[in-house]
Amino acid sequence: MKKYTITDKDTFLLIDNENGATLGLAKNSGVEILEVDGYAFKDLNKNGKLDPYEDWRLPMEERIRNLVSLLQIEEIAGLMLYSGHQSVATTGRFAQMFAGTYDGLTLQENEHAKISDISDQQKKFLKEDRLRHVLLTAVENTEAAVTWNNHMQAFVESIDHGIPINMSSDPRHTSDASTEFNAGAGGDISKWPESLGLAATFNPKLVKQFGEIAAKEYRALGITTALSPQVDIATEPRWMRFKGTFGEDSVLSADMAKAYCEGFQNSEAGWGSESVNAMVKHWPGGGSGEAGRDAHYAYGKYAVYPGNNFEEHLKPFVDGAFKLDKTNAASAVMPYYTISYNQTPSNVGNGFNRYLIQDLLRNKYKYDGVVCTDWNITHDNYSMSQFISGKSWGVEKLSVEERHYLAILAGVDQFGGNNELAPVLAAYEMGKEAFGEKFIRERFELSAHRLLRNIFQTGLFENPYLDFKSSEKICGNPEFMAAGFEAQKKSIVLLKNKQQVLPLTKKLKVYIPERTRPVTFDWFGKEIAAKSEFPVDKKIVNKFYDLVDNPDEADFGLVFIESPQSVPYTEKDGYLPISLQYRPYHAKLARAKSIAGGDPLEKTINRSYKDKTNTTTNEADLDAVLSTKEQMGEKPVIVCLDCTNPTVVAEFEPYIDGLLIHFSSTTQALLTLICGETEPSGLLPFQMPLNMDMVETQKEDVAHDMIPYTDELGNSYDFAYGLNFSGVIKDERVIHYKI
Repeated sequence: MKKYTITDKDTFLLIDNENGATLGLAKNSGVEILEVDGYAFKDLNKNGKLDPYEDWRLPMEERIRNLVSLLQIEEIAGLMLYSGHQSVATTGRFAQMFAGTYDGLTLQENEHAKISDISDQQKKFLKEDRLRHVLLTAVENTEAAVTWNNHMQAFVESIDHGIPINMSSDPRHTSDASTEFNAGAGGDISKWPESLGLAATFNPKLVKQFGEIAAKEYRALGITTALSPQVDIATEPRWMRFKGTFGEDSVLSADMAKAYCEGFQNSEAGWGSESVNAMVKHWPGGGSGEAGRDAHYAYGKYAVYPGNNFEEHLKPFVDGAFKLDKTNAASAVMPYYTISYNQTPSNVGNGFNRYLIQDLLRNKYKYDGVVCTDWNITHDNYSMSQFISGKSWGVEKLSVEERHYLAILAGVDQFGGNNELAPVLAAYEMGKEAFGEKFIRERFELSAHRLLRNIFQTGLFENPYLDFKSSEKICGNPEFMAAGFEAQKKSIVLLKNKQQVLPLTKKLKVYIPERTRPVTFDWFGKEIAAKSEFPVDKKIVNKFYDLVDNPDEADFGLVFIESPQSVPYTEKDGYLPISLQYRPYHAKLARAKSIAGGDPLEKTINRSYKDKTNTTTNEADLDAVLSTKEQMGEKPVIVCLDCTNPTVVAEFEPYIDGLLIHFSSTTQALLTLICGETEPSGLLPFQMPLNMDMVETQKEDVAHDMIPYTDELGNSYDFAYGLNFSGVIKDERVIHYKI
């Protein structure tokens, strides 16, 4: 008796088993339905019989063991690859940088191709290199994402053992300042503050809610792994990735890490078709780069520990992401690029470091999930200052194949940003020669088991296909949009409210100065043209206040600025200080000799910048504040600081009446606080420094070790400080995390 029904979903069949699994099967993959005991199963390897890995009734671990035993070494090696960035969009930076070809032609040249088609490059790495883990960046819209996902999954369903693709994404929920919270209806996803803003809520329940909503939206786009959360404790205030963290406090970061991972991974019964794997990063913590430099670049390859505080950087992992309800631990871990200088027997990048991965992570902390390298650590590096270059720190003299081999012996399962099978197979041959085939086959099978677990536990072997109508209801869901907007408001921190100037009644007249920027460069080295522009959407402002061009006509001034931005290295000037103040900074108190240094492209091991001066690219932000104050006279001036790093506010705080900091919140969210529709509730998840001397002399690996800035009203901008309209907040959050 047949115990299943089949529904035609256009390009795939949806098969509902009675009290059993729901299967998705592409019409064009060549895979047939097997009927056993009245139930339907997919004959993924097309051998005409039901293999244990195809039997959804069996325990997951038994299914994985069976499949691993059937795989050729080429298939296992393919599982150990994680693709470079893939774009399913026709416009924007990622569309330009990561565009593929279609039958040898660009998308524009091929009149028959669509952005949702599989590119030539994708077909190659899926079929020839057996790659099954794909990093997705921009998507054109929900329909394009759904169609592309279904094309990709159908393509691999027809190959070898029919292993589905594990799609992944870097964080994609932050907002554009000019976006209204419901603007995503019909295709976008909900918009939330940066991780630093989530931390500013001091509310793990809210972070878990974010994970639950984001997981639904990810699954609606075909994404089953989040390359997040970033739980490095940001003990170095100058680090360019500070805003992606939960701040500098290890206890708060651990609580947020736990909540984030549980939100993404936990369905009602634990793992299931609504779950998204969380890849927690960056082991063992990347927040202590010397002088704030970042290890995406050769000039920032070293993490240092002048405070001997290495152990605290592990807490967000071992006390947070590895202590989850239902799903036990984050399903994957990403080591950072950094060399954790003099903390282990060998000064090599964390992804090559056997002590950090095998001895510490695996053996001491009993972690048995996937370890995936950060992107491109096995590639060659040709520049001290280029983002798109290899990051083989500490092993630059090894070949690409030798780097793969070293990482595998260190305990790595997967190589981020590597689309090519050959180096992994070469590493296998090295292992066979050194230890014999039995040893290296077992080592590869161990990685295959971990990698397949993340595909099985998210239900992809049963149904990797998406229904557009269902996805459309999730992407742009008004409830999800509203939740993100509420989180934005809760993440905003009111630091100063002189004479209770805030809230300011709606429909007052407001003057907002333009924002000017010189020519700058993005992460990828692409030039950003000089510009002078209005910093926010005028239409949104006019819903709250009457915008005027003449300061004399205004009731108050409102200035939108960003944290100071500077470049820590140039080929011409060498090492430079990173500045958190707007005016030029002279590093008189910097170390005369750096703690760490050395690179094959350098002639010296001393990376000191003592007595050098650096400027910021947005010094004009300070000018805008000061000139607005001068123009407004005795009328109030409010500053909204988009805070990417702790900032020296001493340069402007005495001259303004109100100061709010936010973490990529929308203008609309900010204005609801300014007008009093929302009571401020955010708290600082870090210290705001007294001055740059304090920044320069703090220890990179130690939290809470600066004297914080105290404003003209006597308020200290310390960790867990914030105001509401009644005064300094002293609620249970402050008691728990500060007192």
